Order: sequence, then structure tokens, then C-alpha cells
Amino acid sequence: MDYNWDWSIYFKSTGIGSEIYLDWFISGLGWTIAIALVGWIIAFALGSLLGVMRTLPGRWLPGIATAYVEIFRNVPLLVQLFLWYYLVPDLLPERLNTWFFQELSPQASAYISVVICLGLFTAARVCEQVRTGIEALPKGQTSAAYAMGLRLPQIYSNVLLPQAYRIIIPPLTSEFLNIFKNSSVASLIGLMELLAQTKQTAEFSANLFEAFTLATLIYFTLNMSLMLIMRLIERKVAVPGLISVGGK
Repeated sequence: MDYNWDWSIYFKSTGIGSEIYLDWFISGLGWTIAIALVGWIIAFALGSLLGVMRTLPGRWLPGIATAYVEIFRNVPLLVQLFLWYYLVPDLLPERLNTWFFQELSPQASAYISVVICLGLFTAARVCEQVRTGIEALPKGQTSAAYAMGLRLPQIYSNVLLPQAYRIIIPPLTSEFLNIFKNSSVASLIGLMELLAQTKQTAEFSANLFEAFTLATLIYFTLNMSLMLIMRLIERKVAVPGLISVGGK
């Protein structure tokens, strides 16, 4: 293929003010990180609550958590995103609807929608990890905690969850990385995160390969850095006998 590579494109002017194409990538990376981190906070908090609910005695609370997981895990992410961006705001009270569509900037309204969507979608997956971690613990620990006079909330907060989180760090790492990669769906509703800025750079500059090469390197570097950090944390908090570290 006869293609003239131009790696200096990143430092060329976009033709919009004093911006260069590299500025677009930096801006897109900032949006990607902002989407993923806030989405993860929602996913981790809600997923932990749902995971606890799935392991509680009784039928109602586990049933509600199970229904949530089945709904959010089996509806495609893109469908959920369009529902949150196009449908749900129309169902809000008139004052909130006006605020969302008219008072907020398009970027802000798109950001709110994608963060909620990613957070709720990933929460269903985090729920299953938390449930698995709790159920992997020896049943005798709960009985011993009851024998010591602890109540159920204390058993979860002081005995079960601290150990369960340490067991499930590897799968939680995968979900954390996935939320960064899934943030690219935001480009479909006009939020200029990394993928959207990459496509815009390719269209403006006509340097398709250079634009997507840099985007690939950014995604790879970001995810590898996060994975290495999580591996260090895993080694620090591993529970002897319940999780192997580094293949040992």
C-alpha cells in the first residue's frame, strides 16, 4: 500500500484557534478518565451493595439483586446508553427535563448519561464478583461471628467483605479495565472522549493510520499501567490460602 506516513501530524495546527492535534488527544484522554473513574465509583458502590444482597438470607432482597443483574447484564451496553440519553430524560419532571436538555451543555448532558449508564451496567458485573468472593469464604466464619455476638451488618462489614474484596481483586481489575475501554461508547452520543477525538483527527487531517496508532498506544499504556498497579495491590493484600499471587 502506497501511504505517506506523517508522524508530525500530532504537532500540526487543527485550524481551530491555536490548537494542535495532540491537544485533542489530551482532551479526549481527560474525558475518558473522567468517565471511567466516576462510572467505576458508581459501579463499585452499587455492585458491592447488590453483591451483599445476593448473599443475604431470605428471598426478597436476593431476588431484587438477581433481577437487577439479569436485566443489566443481558441488555447490550449500547441499548442501555441510548435509553439513558434519549429516553430517560424525557421521563423526568419538566423542570429536570429543561435543566438536562437546555441548561446543561451537550457535553455535560452526554457525560451524565454515559457515567450513569456505565456505572449501572458495570455494577451488575461487580455484584457477581462480590457475591462469588463472599461465597468463597469458609461458612464457619459467619457462624463464629454470630457466636461472638456480632450482628449481620457487623459480620459483613468487619468479617466477610474485607476478605472477599482481597480475594476478588483480579476479576475486579478486569472490570476496572473494561470500564475504561467501554467508555468509548460515549462517542456515539457526541461526547468528545478519546475515540471521538481520534476519529475527528483522522477526518480533519486525513491521517487515519497515525491518529489510530496514537489512540491505540494511549489505550494500551493506560490499561497496562492500571493493571500493574492492581497487581501490586493484589500482592500486598492477598489472603494466604485463598488466592495465589503471581502464579505461586
